[in-house]
Amino acid sequence: MYFGVDYYPEHWDIDMIDEDLTRMKEMGVNIVRIGEFAWHLMEPKEGEYDFSFFDMVIKKIKKNNIKIMFGTPTATFPAWLANKHPDILSEEIDGNKKVFGGRRQYCYTSKTYRDYSRKISEKLVSHYKDEEAIISWQVDNEFGHEGSDMCYCDNCHMDFQKFLKNKYKNIDELNERYGTIFWGQTYNDFNEIPIPKITITTHNPSLRLDWSRYRSFTLNRYAIEQFNIVKAHKGEHQKVTTNASGGFFNKYFDHDEQFKDLDFASYDNYPVWGGLVEPMPPEEIAMTLDFIRGLKDDNFWIVEQLMGAQGHDVIGYLPRPNQAKMWAHQGIAHGCNNMIWFRWRGMTKGAEQFCFGIIDHDNKNGRKYKEVQEFIRYMKPHKEIINSKIKSDIAILYSYDNVRSWRIQKQSSTYNFNDELVKLYRPFYRKNLNIDLIPSSRDISKYKVILIPNLMIVDDQLKNRLDKFLEDGGRIVFTYRAGIKDIDNNINFKETIPCSLREMVGARVEEIESLGEEISTEVRYNNEIFKAKVWRDLLKLETAKELVNYNDFYRNYSCVTENKFKNGKVYYIGSSLDNKLMDLLSDKIIEGLDLDIIDSPENLEIYKRTLNNEDYFFISNHSDKELEFKGNKIKPYEIKVEKRLC
Repeated sequence: MYFGVDYYPEHWDIDMIDEDLTRMKEMGVNIVRIGEFAWHLMEPKEGEYDFSFFDMVIKKIKKNNIKIMFGTPTATFPAWLANKHPDILSEEIDGNKKVFGGRRQYCYTSKTYRDYSRKISEKLVSHYKDEEAIISWQVDNEFGHEGSDMCYCDNCHMDFQKFLKNKYKNIDELNERYGTIFWGQTYNDFNEIPIPKITITTHNPSLRLDWSRYRSFTLNRYAIEQFNIVKAHKGEHQKVTTNASGGFFNKYFDHDEQFKDLDFASYDNYPVWGGLVEPMPPEEIAMTLDFIRGLKDDNFWIVEQLMGAQGHDVIGYLPRPNQAKMWAHQGIAHGCNNMIWFRWRGMTKGAEQFCFGIIDHDNKNGRKYKEVQEFIRYMKPHKEIINSKIKSDIAILYSYDNVRSWRIQKQSSTYNFNDELVKLYRPFYRKNLNIDLIPSSRDISKYKVILIPNLMIVDDQLKNRLDKFLEDGGRIVFTYRAGIKDIDNNINFKETIPCSLREMVGARVEEIESLGEEISTEVRYNNEIFKAKVWRDLLKLETAKELVNYNDFYRNYSCVTENKFKNGKVYYIGSSLDNKLMDLLSDKIIEGLDLDIIDSPENLEIYKRTLNNEDYFFISNHSDKELEFKGNKIKPYEIKVEKRLC
């Protein structure tokens, strides 16, 4: 089990390294992550490779019996490369080229950049393939972060047309599937097809969906090329990963495709960052951790665990004493089995001067140093349970095409896919139930309950798998707009919503309404009134029964239904309901199932892990107040690993 820090010795007087490593060892560090932004240091001029600095650094690290995760440096290319080959720079939607500065300004389509990336990665990895201290390679850094997954340059345009030509038999097929007859957009040849730059009104939704698929294709093509280069040149003892940043559903690439052939998934865990006045809510942090675990259906690494306040230009919320330690504990609970903190010491120059680390600019061992030290000491005895595999009876399914479709046509000005996913996740998280977050293509047979937020696009394969799941006695929860579109992002013709799902839902959507900013409606459940926002499907019962109805002009319509179908049950939620009602509905959804529910106060998370048929409980107080559980007092932000709850 590894606990470590992100360390950038090139940022400091080299005479500091010995003292740094001594202090790290005293804190409990047994791994450091280095190198991912040091391309110029490794290749100061084209073709002149120099790894002597890191040779020296690695020699010192080894003397301290510390292992290394080494990052390939392609996220920040050198100035000489941009100057010589400006074609590598990505382009904004308005045609402006990005300039050198910042990071990740490269275009994934650029053959030039792919060639230079190959050369530096081959040289670096080959140089250190026999280095026993390097146990893992991290490829690039936070693919797609900060808008870097989008480019509108001419190379991308031509490559997109080639992508479409390979996908469709001929231009007539594309015209038919896109419906280009609308607004007279019919194409005679693939070279007439635009990319969705700025136009009047909007581009064809089918074109925009294929453009989103193309963005995923080109980013993952580059990433997988890099993974294969590292695999071909690394030592047998070295593993390969890359680190995902948060905001998964706002990005334009398929994480599942990217991570499928890596040795393990890695994540940069930032519950708060620059500009936020408060952290993400506990359930949203938990959801992100479950997403990462779901990529490989296995334990994962956190390679950037926040410790101090963060911000490039605007500094955010300062984690309260023991709060960042508690977030680290939550990460371990949800499947992280190796953790690296960002960063060892805050930098005094450059864009991240206000990204505070374990050590602040005064270079003293302060509160944060002691918190990490205490955390490592507390966690080390729990190695076996930390490495145990997590079992869940509930899964949330997501589809990248569906997320893209919502991004293209959000339909309600207040709609946000991530918010709606968290709203569905939260009531089951509040019951302290383990939840997997997985792509809709995965096997679902092992679960008891499947939650599917806003699944507009449904193909026959998924529909058949859901049928089988219900035949085996499972329970499914759909939320509004389910089933309305086909794989080309077009509304299904001559089908009543929820279209292919209608029989299993047991109800039809007769009409719909988008609820805009500051607009809500009332709904009734068990004679109690609640609020609903964002959207409403007006449902008429067929074989289903009503659980919730609207309490306004449309009171003759259902909002939430339950249907017995085959040997299972299907629930349809036709609006974005408030948390209290979602809590009550979750009780109904899991009623009669053998699930390990743990009732705990708000903000007290209890996550169960099992080892050798014995249960262990990771307890995290997300509150700045003392909480009571089963007669025990849990201090603000306190963490515990307990073998029994008493």
